[in-house]
Amino acid sequence: MARFRNIILNRNFSILWLAQIISQFGDRLGQMALIALVYRYAPGSTTQMAKIMAFTIIPVFLVGPVAGVYVDRWDRRRTMFICDLLRGALILLIPFWLIRLNSLVPIYAVVFVAFSIARFYVPAKMSIIPDLVKTDDLLLANSLVNTTGMVAAMFGFGLGGILVGIVGAESGFVFDAASFLISGSMIFFMSSRIIRSVKKESFAQVGREIAEVIRKSVFQEMKEAVVFLRKDPRMGSCFGILFLLWAALGAVYVVSIVFVQEAFASVTKELGLLVVALGLGLFFGSLAYGRLGYRNHKFRSIFVCIFIAGMILAFFVLAVLHVPNLWLALALAFTLGLTVAPIMAISNTMIHEFTDNSMRGKIFSSLEIVVHLAFLLSMLIAAPLADRIGPVKILLSVSAVLSVIGLIGFLKTNGQTSGT
Repeated sequence: MARFRNIILNRNFSILWLAQIISQFGDRLGQMALIALVYRYAPGSTTQMAKIMAFTIIPVFLVGPVAGVYVDRWDRRRTMFICDLLRGALILLIPFWLIRLNSLVPIYAVVFVAFSIARFYVPAKMSIIPDLVKTDDLLLANSLVNTTGMVAAMFGFGLGGILVGIVGAESGFVFDAASFLISGSMIFFMSSRIIRSVKKESFAQVGREIAEVIRKSVFQEMKEAVVFLRKDPRMGSCFGILFLLWAALGAVYVVSIVFVQEAFASVTKELGLLVVALGLGLFFGSLAYGRLGYRNHKFRSIFVCIFIAGMILAFFVLAVLHVPNLWLALALAFTLGLTVAPIMAISNTMIHEFTDNSMRGKIFSSLEIVVHLAFLLSMLIAAPLADRIGPVKILLSVSAVLSVIGLIGFLKTNGQTSGT
């Protein structure tokens, strides 16, 4: 408790901590405003919903690899401050100008630029934490930032869904922009003593390093990771499981948004509450498995969870379709989160166990690309299909695929008794 109190009383860290809570809350509220705006222009269209969400993910591939190069050369406090101000100003363009153009195209552009700027903010935030706290307090500080950020995001979805449902998308964007401006203002008042001296380099030098980073992060590291995966089939299985999980998430993401909107005849209210229930299930599922699941056969546990997740997803769809009761839907969403959480926790743990320390960075860098690519591609495939055959058929098809894969995987691993 004494160490926790020392971190909280650390002025610079407390400012960063509170600022990112406000920013995370605003981020999720802004996503609810985007969902409401797309519904206004194209109600029931999963394709339009997928387009707007795709522009939030694409910067991971295009901007993410080079953002770290600049973040390491800029003052991190100033980087976060400018990023927040720019994002706040961009978001304000939507309710005060772009929304009057009666087109989603300029809004796509603003969303893409805002999320590209976020690719600079995130590494700057994570990189500055060691400058703010003592080495002995670093683990606790990171845990506090991550846990409270998750809680703020969940409440942002829930309260944001209710708020946007009451005041409308325009006011939702205003609140989102205000969260960025408040967060940036708080970061501005962090002590100037944490500003690092920045090494000055020519544009040519920086350009060469950016080219090298892109080559290594996207091509070379992927190549080395593939070679490594071929040598260890267990690693290939872990990647395959995570690819399947994120592909399933991508397939149901925007489709489930439209499904819930149609089932409850509501744009954001019930949707936000369901996301909160799912997030709570993920949170408590991770905690529960971390305490109770270490003795179980890991691959068998994964396939059991995949099978159950498929069944719960099907039950959720059929229950909401025929008996649109919010409390039942919340309970099922929470249960689905409980079931999915161990899959992610076990897979990441096995990757740690199977990977040599010298390869972990490359493996997790490759994994980040793989899972985002799986999510994006499956979302862009499932969305137009849902517009043709309906969200229910897509969701039930995904649930069936998950259940079959889970059952086959369980039967194959049933005779094994080792810990991995």
